[in-house]
Amino acid sequence: MPEAVGVIQTLGFPGVLAAADAMVKAAQVTLVQFDLAERGEFMVSIRGRTSEVVPAMEAGIAAAEKVFGCTIITHYIVPNPPENLEAVMPIDYTEVSQMFRP
Repeated sequence: MPEAVGVIQTLGFPGVLAAADAMVKAAQVTLVQFDLAERGEFMVSIRGRTSEVVPAMEAGIAAAEKVFGCTIITHYIVPNPPENLEAVMPIDYTEVSQMFRP
């Protein structure tokens, strides 16, 4: 089954929190990473079927844009990431996130 990775990076914590909340509520995706990127920038990564990641990302971007003072730095979707990308970047399912995998 084809899977994708979606990433949203915002300036400020409230925006990324709203994006993460909206993404997991909008589609059957798993939150695999939530981290401080740099200088007050936060990022959230989700994984799931490609058909689920796209609407989840749209909902997350819309939610972050509604937060006062939030700036979306970047957002992107990587469909079907290769195994070597999973080995290098922290986007693989962990023991904690595995139980929430759809």
